[in-house]
Amino acid sequence: MKHILKSTGRIALCSVMMLWATGCNDFLDETDPSNFTKENYFTKPAHAESAVNSIYDALKSTTGGGFGGAPWMMLEFATGLANTELGQAQNSIFVRNLVNNSDNGYGVTYWQSAYRGIGNANLAIEKIPGITMDETAKAKFMGQAHFLRAWYYYNLVRIFGKVPLITTSIELTSEALYPEQAEVEAIYNQIVADLKAAEASGLPWTDKTGRVNMAAVKSVLADVYLTMAGYPLQKGAEYYKNAADKAKEVIDSKQYSLFTSYNDLHDPAKKNIGENIFMVQFAAFLQPSGWQSSIIPYNQGISAYSDETGAIFANKEFVESYETGDKRVKEKEFYYKTYTLSSDRSKTVDLGGYYIYKHFDTAAHLTTTSSDLNWSLIRYADVLLIFAEASNEAQGPNEAAYEAVNLVRKRAELAPLTGLNQQTFRTAVMKERIYELSFENRTWFDMVRWRKAFNVNTKQFEDYVGHKFSYGPVIKERELLFPIPTSEIRNNKKLTQNKGY
Repeated sequence: MKHILKSTGRIALCSVMMLWATGCNDFLDETDPSNFTKENYFTKPAHAESAVNSIYDALKSTTGGGFGGAPWMMLEFATGLANTELGQAQNSIFVRNLVNNSDNGYGVTYWQSAYRGIGNANLAIEKIPGITMDETAKAKFMGQAHFLRAWYYYNLVRIFGKVPLITTSIELTSEALYPEQAEVEAIYNQIVADLKAAEASGLPWTDKTGRVNMAAVKSVLADVYLTMAGYPLQKGAEYYKNAADKAKEVIDSKQYSLFTSYNDLHDPAKKNIGENIFMVQFAAFLQPSGWQSSIIPYNQGISAYSDETGAIFANKEFVESYETGDKRVKEKEFYYKTYTLSSDRSKTVDLGGYYIYKHFDTAAHLTTTSSDLNWSLIRYADVLLIFAEASNEAQGPNEAAYEAVNLVRKRAELAPLTGLNQQTFRTAVMKERIYELSFENRTWFDMVRWRKAFNVNTKQFEDYVGHKFSYGPVIKERELLFPIPTSEIRNNKKLTQNKGY
């Protein structure tokens, strides 16, 4: 971990402006006394803002694409519901075939980017209170820092299980430079504490600039409680109620609503509004998003992009398991099977598979080759389904739970759910989560906390461990977690590798 943590003393000194551009130059390591250090930097309100901006930066690291695939795909291939045409993307293929190992670069990116964000957050949380500035603004910056630290730890604990729990800045000379792994429950307790701190910080319900807002805080807290209620902690009814209560606060705020059209999910004009509660921020020609070349078929000539990688698309069996009449699987809603040729837009070709349309930037593919799309981390449909699931678990099917899940189904042009018992309602909501939140880095997390996987042939859920993917591999117990990167095990002898790797 040395190479991850050694920069935390200077990392917040990058003045990252509104779009949170990446990187600090090596000149910050020079001895010139005019350079900023953490000892002389945190003196002005602008320093608080740039320090918090630097925490956001790590959100971008796991998105992207290209001929090597991208880390976000790791969580999709692990579900058994995704396919690839990109033979050289070994990191993807290892995960998809359930032969993953600790050398996988995707896992390294998740680990290192999260700890980079945590390091920045720790420094901001320590230093911002000492800056003389407007106290209301200070509280909001602190709220953002606490939320983002919680977000990074929430990903780490779900992906890797026991990880080091670091809540103070660390120097090369610190005794805690090589920390031990914390218990999973202790990590979740810290996540909850950070989210509660953010909840008390006076953040606005919405923020069109893309910064952390109150709805994001309460939505993630609801999601955390829901996960704590299930596996691995199994805290049960109390935490299901907590999850339902927090999700209901977002619903009752009436600040968010479902888009009327699925096209709005990938419309750059709808960033940070409507259904989009919290997103990773990108901007065409300045800091464009990078996954477009990955979600188009391999070299079929449909895009203005020169690279067409076919890095990830949906398994045919999964898409065809959707309920008959579901609008989400109609052409160019969530998926697409046809597109026009770049060389002649009057000609349409059958692409031979179900490619992902909900992340598709039309303007970028047709003309600009620079995508203006944000990556959605939390959207309102997820909150509705969190509430429906948690409310049913806490008290059985009820009017509010039906209303929440049926809003999602209504947009999909499906009949409302009625007359279900607790078990059948549970299964129905699980299916809605699988179908509605596909390819948004939700499904694997859901399967692991449920300990259930979706069988696309029977359209039923079965035990996660022992579940056979439609193309052959069988999930083993080790797939409840990903392996801790080899480089981290080598750097920190106190780390123990996850079982089975």
